[in-house]
Amino acid sequence: MLSTGIVQIIKLKEEVGKMMSLGYPLYFLTIIGVWKVLAVIAVLVPKFPLVKEWAYAGCFFVMSGAVLSHFAIGDDAKDFFGPILLLVLAIVSWYFRPADRKLNFSGTAV
Repeated sequence: MLSTGIVQIIKLKEEVGKMMSLGYPLYFLTIIGVWKVLAVIAVLVPKFPLVKEWAYAGCFFVMSGAVLSHFAIGDDAKDFFGPILLLVLAIVSWYFRPADRKLNFSGTAV
C-alpha cells in the first residue's frame, strides 16, 4: 500500500494512464495516495486500535473499488492482479493482527 500510495501521490505516468482509462479525475490519485500512506502509518504505529480498524476498512474499500472499476470497464485479467493482491494482503493482515491490536465490542483493545 505504501509503494502504490507514493506512486499515486507523485503521479507516475503509468498511474495517470490507469486513472484516465478508468475514467476518474486525476486528483483522485492524490486523495487515494495520501489515504494509503496514512493507512500504512496507522497500521504500523502502536496503540490506537480503532484507528487501525478504520485504516483496514479504508484499504478494503479502496482496493475492492479498484477491482470493481477494472471489472466495469472490461480490463484484462492482468489488470486485476495488483488490486486483488493488495486486497487479499489487507484482509490477511487484518485477520492475523496481534491480539493487542484487536477491538472488543466496547471499542478498546482486547
